[in-house]
Amino acid sequence: MTNPTSTTTSTSGTNPLAGRREWTALGVLMLPLLLVSMDVSVLYFALPAISADLRPSGTQQLWILDVYGFVLAGLLMTMGALGDRIGRRRLLLIGATAFGGASLLAAYADSAATLIAARAVLGIGGATLMPSTIALLRTMFTDPGQRAKAIGLWSGVMTGGIALGSVMSGILVEHFWWGSVFLVNLPAMVLLLVLGPVLLPESRNPSPGRFDWLSVPLSLAAVLPVVYGVKEIPSEGWHPAYVVSVAAGLLFAVLFARRQRTGTSPLIPPALLRGRGFTPALVLNLVASLAMMGSAVFTTQYLQAVLGKSPLEAALWSLLPSVFIGVAGPLTAHLVQRGVDRGSLVAGGFAAMAAGFVLLALAGTDSLWLVLTGAGVLACGLVAIMSQLTDLAMTSAPVERAGTASSLLETSAEFGGALGMAVLGSIGTAVYRHEMPATAPAEARETLGGALAAAGRLPGSAGETLLRTAREAFTGGMQGAAIAGAVLLVLAAVGAGLTLRRIDA
Repeated sequence: MTNPTSTTTSTSGTNPLAGRREWTALGVLMLPLLLVSMDVSVLYFALPAISADLRPSGTQQLWILDVYGFVLAGLLMTMGALGDRIGRRRLLLIGATAFGGASLLAAYADSAATLIAARAVLGIGGATLMPSTIALLRTMFTDPGQRAKAIGLWSGVMTGGIALGSVMSGILVEHFWWGSVFLVNLPAMVLLLVLGPVLLPESRNPSPGRFDWLSVPLSLAAVLPVVYGVKEIPSEGWHPAYVVSVAAGLLFAVLFARRQRTGTSPLIPPALLRGRGFTPALVLNLVASLAMMGSAVFTTQYLQAVLGKSPLEAALWSLLPSVFIGVAGPLTAHLVQRGVDRGSLVAGGFAAMAAGFVLLALAGTDSLWLVLTGAGVLACGLVAIMSQLTDLAMTSAPVERAGTASSLLETSAEFGGALGMAVLGSIGTAVYRHEMPATAPAEARETLGGALAAAGRLPGSAGETLLRTAREAFTGGMQGAAIAGAVLLVLAAVGAGLTLRRIDA
């Protein structure tokens, strides 16, 4: 339990202020959060070395990349509810042990199958760590002002970790072997296992009821097919298999929702979704994640395929928008302390993200700084939105349901990211294919990567002409997707301002 000497009484006399112990514990919680978010992108530059060493098949290579995110998304709701029952600190430490062990197994994997299995266990560990960190934060910081500041830091670390993962992998692979991208997890997990029992308070639902085991496979069957389908559609098109996958997931989602409404001890209590502000927070969080991941589809390709940067150069350039993230979190916390209402902050965040999309819509085929600025403004708006919506969701939920609430918030972000890649990616692909001439090779009309490959096989000026045309078409696709994203975010800004002000009134 928390040391009573580590807190002081707030000026209002209602909520104790967190002291040095709690802020130190927050730093410990940031370690697993950073690593879990980094692991989403940590294989981007390590994959060629892995392919040369382990020689995975095409299918195995896809699973090496995707199994972590799929398992993570599928188990978030289950692990959040489990943490409410057995204790969030206990689940966090169990997850840290699994994450560390799987990292060691992945680093020294001698086959593609072993690496896939290790990445799956990493996803299980990540699913325990993410909801546990925010649920414990909700327990440690009861003062609204301090909680807003802590959640702002949490949001910044979460957003920055994804960008840092790709750069870290590029640097490590350049100087060490590919397994080093996993070994960096071990010191942080050991530190968490040593300091966690000392600094972190234990908290759980005192009356959780029986654990609904049937809801676990239902939730997996609802989440995984939908995430899989919407992630594949942008690159492979509206193939019947992917449409059926999404439809099957939605069917299981209906069955899962019915189970939650009728069960005596549901995994996701319906009353939680009826909490004041909770459902709007989930919906708006999904929209923000949709926009951010949808933009990332284009900016990463733009740096490499349009500007011709090497993968490591592109990753290093992509770190520059993180400067905006470092400013956005403290600025948002300062505005909260100055009394700016939540509706204005979230609406302003969506407006900032819309402005970032406008900058992307203005980019040409040689607009490095404009694209980086647009990405930075997008990230800045996202941090402001995430911090406020996380705080709203966690304060709307009962403390005993903190783990479940945080897992739902993270699940909405996973769905939003998948939808962003599907919706905005499909718009960009449609514009690209429309602008490519019918005389271009078939593979060049499909994707920019195909155009790069085809141009390399053409002689002299023909290859250069095809490459220039493809880059202009891709930039046009990015502009079209950015315009669509900006319109969506303007609507979200208006909706957030009206909805959240009414909730806070």
